[in-house]
Amino acid sequence: MLTLSPQDLQAIGLSLKVATAATLISTPVGVAVSYFFVFGTMRGKTLLEGIINLPLVLPPVVVGYLLLLLFGTNGFIGGFLEAFNIRVIFTLAGAVIASAVVGFPLLVRSIRIGMESIDRSYENVSRTLGAGWWDRFLTIILPLSSRAIFAGMTLMFARSLGEFGATVILAGNIPGVTQTIPLAIYEYTSTPGGDTMALTLCLVSISLSFVVLLVSEAATRTLKKR
Repeated sequence: MLTLSPQDLQAIGLSLKVATAATLISTPVGVAVSYFFVFGTMRGKTLLEGIINLPLVLPPVVVGYLLLLLFGTNGFIGGFLEAFNIRVIFTLAGAVIASAVVGFPLLVRSIRIGMESIDRSYENVSRTLGAGWWDRFLTIILPLSSRAIFAGMTLMFARSLGEFGATVILAGNIPGVTQTIPLAIYEYTSTPGGDTMALTLCLVSISLSFVVLLVSEAATRTLKKR
């Protein structure tokens, strides 16, 4: 019989926390970056786009190692945070950062496609009517790209649920602290007789993915009717 242990329930809860936190934290940044790519005129867009898309082509373990160098005690950011007694590696915050970095390109790509599909005449007309940048952004750009933003959030949430490589390097595999569903499955597959427990968590992961897809589809239909 397939059952969930208390440790499994903790892994499921941590996965949901990490995915939710990574998505909510990254969305405002993703909207800003996408807006810069579509409407910005400054130089350096190509270089910034290449940096953001690196997690899509690099192995997740490489991304995790680079983050470890960055947020480690001797790292550029880690050394600064150490002065305030803030630690990232082997903490839940590290798992959130790893998921956010790996899923961020998917978020940006989706939002960018939505913003690129906006008819520029709407913005031009609002400008001639005296609307400022903030008014145009809130009343035109955001509403017309809302479906793309939600789609990007859904993709990032789903990607965060399945993140493994970068997380295990930066946050470790600590039960009850940083062990998410993929990490728990990995531990079970490395343990003699753990196949049944690994299969149980695999089914939970598949079920969560279906729930995310159903919610995304329902929300998209609702937005289309508006």
